[in-house]
Amino acid sequence: MKKSLTALFLMGAFLSANAAHAADADSQPKHKTTKKAASHKAAAHHAAKKSEKPAAAAATGNDEDDRPSDIAGATGVDYDCALGDKLTIFAKAEDDKHIELRWKSKLHHLTKVDTTTGAHRFENRRQGLVWIGIPAKGILLDSKKGEQLANDCKNPDQAKTVNAAPAPSSTLITQ
Repeated sequence: MKKSLTALFLMGAFLSANAAHAADADSQPKHKTTKKAASHKAAAHHAAKKSEKPAAAAATGNDEDDRPSDIAGATGVDYDCALGDKLTIFAKAEDDKHIELRWKSKLHHLTKVDTTTGAHRFENRRQGLVWIGIPAKGILLDSKKGEQLANDCKNPDQAKTVNAAPAPSSTLITQ
């Protein structure tokens, strides 16, 4: 919303400045007006870039994301994912708001984000990692690149549930 208002304000200022210069165009040589218009355009572009920086900084994360990983006293659960990927999630019984996730031999601290669907969602916005866990499986995402890092991740209990489910019948029923 702030970006839109700032852009609208700058565009209005730019248009009014151009209108004033257009009125003076008859009394001044053409090249001076063009330089002034270019100068105003550059100033408007610079001001717009300046207003984007705080919003971008706010989206990069918070102090929770910078908290060092600590797995002392945590219980680790290994997940086997599609394409042979593996990850481990460490959680402490007394802290359901944070997890430590080991991915590619590196520990990442993630903070719980409330959802309306009941899925367990943990994020580290600064690193762009998102872990979404549902009863059947989990998925690890890179929100900065907009891609999946690991999909169909299952812990041993989830894998047992899938293996225990009866296979769909392959016989055809004809009438």
